[in-house]
Amino acid sequence: MSNGQQRIFSSPFALWRDYLELCKPRVVAVMLLTAIVGMCLATPEFPPVMTVISATLGIGLMAAGAAAVNHVMDRSIDAKMARTHRRPLPQGTIDENRALLFAAFLALTGIVVLILWTNLLTAWLTLGALIGYALIYTMLLKRATPLNIVIGGIAGAAPPLLGWVAVTGQVEPDSLLLVLIIFAWTPPHFWALCIHKKDDYARAGVPMLPVTHGEQYTRLQIVLYTVLMVLTTLFPYMTGMSGLIYLIGVTLLNLRFCQWAVRVYQAKDPSAPMAMFWFSVKYIMWLFVVLLVDHYVIGLH
Repeated sequence: MSNGQQRIFSSPFALWRDYLELCKPRVVAVMLLTAIVGMCLATPEFPPVMTVISATLGIGLMAAGAAAVNHVMDRSIDAKMARTHRRPLPQGTIDENRALLFAAFLALTGIVVLILWTNLLTAWLTLGALIGYALIYTMLLKRATPLNIVIGGIAGAAPPLLGWVAVTGQVEPDSLLLVLIIFAWTPPHFWALCIHKKDDYARAGVPMLPVTHGEQYTRLQIVLYTVLMVLTTLFPYMTGMSGLIYLIGVTLLNLRFCQWAVRVYQAKDPSAPMAMFWFSVKYIMWLFVVLLVDHYVIGLH
């Protein structure tokens, strides 16, 4: 390590918890929820059980592989940040070669599962999302521009599309609406965290928006992108993809999200950005749950 600290590896095979952490399980869990909802929304009936199992497994494995690559590529940045310095690579419990082999095993297993038991289009789209996140975003955009989250957000927005395509075998307009919702949600979600962790990012040399343009500018962007997100979340109702249950549910969620955005903009409460970040995680999960409930309740009538 650059500061002279000696790497100490616990064993040829690090503890399973370290490998699990490489997979970013909480992030992958949210992605899989949106993917499963995408599968369900793609058909009036319940999707085939084997398709749900194979697609969830394949997408999950490839997402975990992308997360592990992210750990490797960001190891020098992670070592400088209080939020991430205890991750396995900065701590030396796993080295880069083992982490990359683990990532390759996950990704290859995932794409084989998708090719053999789901469909080829889902496999290729998932591979594209993996490359977009693990390589284009992590290696290039994250280090190059404060718009990294905006540009790179498309990779993280892919799971509901992947789930949809797993069932239908094709990309359809409604599936792209689901991508658009997550794409619009990502900037205010992540910039709230960036405000709270501004000093960390500055120390690591990562050009996140609060570092390059200041906190107040970032707070304004959070409000503007929140407005964009709110408008985007109305599209499923406006296009007839969902009904009144979704409209009521998403309106309540949006009111709360807007309340947090305003509190962050006012900059009176130093805990507001992190509180907004955690609420935004719950927000996107509940939004997709409401979409799912609406889909099946309306479908029963």
